[in-house]
Amino acid sequence: MRATVIHGPNDIRIEEVPDPVVRRPTDAVVRVVNACICGSDLWAYRGVAARVPGQRIGHEFLGVVEAVGAEVTGFTPGDFVLAPFVWSDGTCEFCREGLHTSCPEGGFWGQVGSDGGQGEAVRVPFADGTLVRLPREAAGEEKLLPGLLALSDVMSTGHHAAVSARVRPGATVAVVGDGAVGLCGVLAAHRLGAGRIIALGRHERRTAIARDFGATDVVAERGEAAVEAVRELTGGLGAHAVLEAVGTEESMRTAVSIARDGGTVGYVGVPHGGSAGVDISQMFDRNVSLAGGVAPARAYIPELLPDVLSGAIDPGAVFDRTVDLDGVPDGYRAMDERSALKVRIAF
Repeated sequence: MRATVIHGPNDIRIEEVPDPVVRRPTDAVVRVVNACICGSDLWAYRGVAARVPGQRIGHEFLGVVEAVGAEVTGFTPGDFVLAPFVWSDGTCEFCREGLHTSCPEGGFWGQVGSDGGQGEAVRVPFADGTLVRLPREAAGEEKLLPGLLALSDVMSTGHHAAVSARVRPGATVAVVGDGAVGLCGVLAAHRLGAGRIIALGRHERRTAIARDFGATDVVAERGEAAVEAVRELTGGLGAHAVLEAVGTEESMRTAVSIARDGGTVGYVGVPHGGSAGVDISQMFDRNVSLAGGVAPARAYIPELLPDVLSGAIDPGAVFDRTVDLDGVPDGYRAMDERSALKVRIAF
């Protein structure tokens, strides 16, 4: 089969790789229907995150079950399924608590020795604990696929930021970051009933999506200017809940600074820049809380899925370009150059 591999910075290739097979009785093999490129994949593409030359890449996909192991009870060949960006056994103490990302048997697609999501098929460990069944008829509904695909990572991660920041009905929310996760954070905050949503971003196409998703205000400034702008919009108080979806020192400093006294920052941006943006003294003096981390998408998908299927929310709007497998290297370049927000891969 063919799949995406990374050989080094700016070096993404489509190559022949071994076909996935059932290795353990709890495995399934899934033929990929849709996958996508994540903003976090760009850290490897840019050489910031280390990868082994020839390593598989990609962690978001949905597809059709082709084969299952002898101990798989929840799925049969032909089932249409969604995979969260981390596999998990579904039975350990962490999984039972809804923190599937801490499963001792879990792992990330594309890690050394595993299949990546940006390929024609994937071996899925612990299929019963990992996969989510979708209506079979949804596989033929092209307009629905982007929204379903978004649940594998960005919508679930945006929701995690909102839940971690304690978004509640009527609250004032600020979202730092106008990437796909930040935009999904806006949508998640709107879904949870936020009264005012301030989106921090300067790219007009992206802030237009933010407004469609429920943002009431847009702040284009950065750094101290952004802090002043949010303070002005909120009568000097700041936001009850702040969603941090970038992961840099500057973004974290901004997030903490625009939080209202007694507010909470929900952080989901993959950290790149250490913890220098977190001023513990400032947080202590103002009773600002910090919560978040890697989103347990498997715990959130069952809650969010009905709203996508019904059309109540459409996170698929974050996809602004679709390519086939051969177009994936160009898709990486487009996202790196910010000429594309998020690239979907259709097989």
